[in-house]
Amino acid sequence: MQARKDMDPKYQWDFTHLYASDEVWEAELNRCVKDMDRIAAIEGTLGTSREAFKAGIDTVYEISQRMERLYIYANLHRCADGSETKHQEMDGKATSAYVRFSMMVAFMEPEILAIPEETLKAFLAPDEMKTYRFMVEDITRKREHCLDAQRERMLAQLGDAAQTPMDAYEMLTNVDMELPMIHDENGNEVQLTSGNFGVFRESPVRAVREEAFNAMFGTYKKFINTFAALYGGNVKMVRFDSSVHNYASTREAMLSRNNIPVSVYDSLIEAVHASLPTMRKYLDLRREVLGLDRLDMYDLYCPMVKDIDYKVPFEEAKKMVKKATEPLGEDYQKLLDKAYSENWMDVYENKGKRSGAFSCGVFGVHPYVLLNYTDALDDAFTVAHELGHAMHSYKSDNTQDYLNHDYCIFVAEVASTVNEVLLTKYLLKTETDKARRAYVLNHFLEGFRTTVFRQTLFAEFERMAHEAYQNGEPLTAEKLTSIYRSLVELYYDGAEVPENIAYEWAFIPHFYTPFYVYQYATGFSSAVAIASHIVETGDAEGYLKFLTTGGSDYPLNELKLAGVDLTSPQPVKDALKVFADSVDELKALLEDL
Repeated sequence: MQARKDMDPKYQWDFTHLYASDEVWEAELNRCVKDMDRIAAIEGTLGTSREAFKAGIDTVYEISQRMERLYIYANLHRCADGSETKHQEMDGKATSAYVRFSMMVAFMEPEILAIPEETLKAFLAPDEMKTYRFMVEDITRKREHCLDAQRERMLAQLGDAAQTPMDAYEMLTNVDMELPMIHDENGNEVQLTSGNFGVFRESPVRAVREEAFNAMFGTYKKFINTFAALYGGNVKMVRFDSSVHNYASTREAMLSRNNIPVSVYDSLIEAVHASLPTMRKYLDLRREVLGLDRLDMYDLYCPMVKDIDYKVPFEEAKKMVKKATEPLGEDYQKLLDKAYSENWMDVYENKGKRSGAFSCGVFGVHPYVLLNYTDALDDAFTVAHELGHAMHSYKSDNTQDYLNHDYCIFVAEVASTVNEVLLTKYLLKTETDKARRAYVLNHFLEGFRTTVFRQTLFAEFERMAHEAYQNGEPLTAEKLTSIYRSLVELYYDGAEVPENIAYEWAFIPHFYTPFYVYQYATGFSSAVAIASHIVETGDAEGYLKFLTTGGSDYPLNELKLAGVDLTSPQPVKDALKVFADSVDELKALLEDL
């Protein structure tokens, strides 16, 4: 694998859009840390007058915006090459500064809550104060869970230490843990990496995907007690925080941040359980088409349609995404051109680069998208997915002020998945070859399997793991592995469940952000409804409005602008009906072939 310095800069991020150099970044970090001293003078003044309230909030958020950009610059460098000591040091400095900032502003929520309700209403009454209204409403909603300023400050001091499980996990998996050599389709010995694992897992040669599967999860098995200690430490930390804030459970605390009822989480799991017979039908179809006596877990990702060469070079993927998103209008197309021309995307894998993909919005600049592109069709869908995030961030950042720009996690996966569904519909509409159409339809069904079913499995794993700890059970490697294996057996009834799949839970970095993954499933369900409406009616107005809302309202309300009501289980049920219909469509198409 190449070092980052040897890669083509054409396909790498341009960090100068954030800061001209590391030296400029360092100078701004020092200035920002010094300017934090201004925050101390604000404490105790927010309730004295409307002018003091506004000035205090403005000062805090001005420093917050600067601190956020400083942190992102350092973190993106670490993601690009975590093996570089300088990047580790920069990230450490930025994290420490952010923790100091969090500690200094810990007084804000308790102080706002101490202001009499009638006084707050009077402060917020003039039009010039409307930008602060939702923030105040959201804070007062959580009144019973907010502690006094001293205790909030003490908890904020734990922020740096609380990052240790995740930091250690990333260093272990991205830098220190060495994956073994395996054999490719031609028998050549190659290095297995996090980036190419997905390629080998989709290999048409069963021996290749089996070897990759066992090599990857066999390596995680070697460190499983370490992974259990790291994950268990993370569970303990977030449970401590939720407990002292008077939440009945970590899950309630995490969902409360976005004003999401726990019932939304539980109804998702119930709806998916009800559709497990359809998943069994899909797995049986996969086994039959692949001509296997038994379907193993490493047979789940390879295309069901054989001998289809569907390579998509990165430049072709860019064009494909533009064509697929034409229903979203000319302005959306211009924004894609901007993303392409201004190096928003870091495209190819290099030594020390973080695995996977993500999009990171930067207020006042533009989003930064990380990829590990390997020319597979799935990578083209990843481009569409991450650019969906990026467009959501950009539109919200350029419509809302900083105070209200940042959309919450619950809606984060909607825009990304709308793009994926639009790409699927575009390919199904334009592709005339039956085999390639079946290939695309198979990919769509895999989206359901991996995003609705698999992420719900993950969500149920988290629910069970956190409940086990709360009930006094230690989260040993044996306990976590047993929970995960039982769920795999439930969700993938009809497939063989080998020993190594039980260690897959340790492979999922999202578990270190508790109760995040269920939102992939609710987001996918919402996206299916939104994209179908846009394609069928040509009306994207409500959806484009949704993209501009940022964090200016509660997510369930924002989604209603796009025509989706997740307080009802219907959107998830409707999506699962599409899954069932698509299984039947693929079965008929394969029979024709």
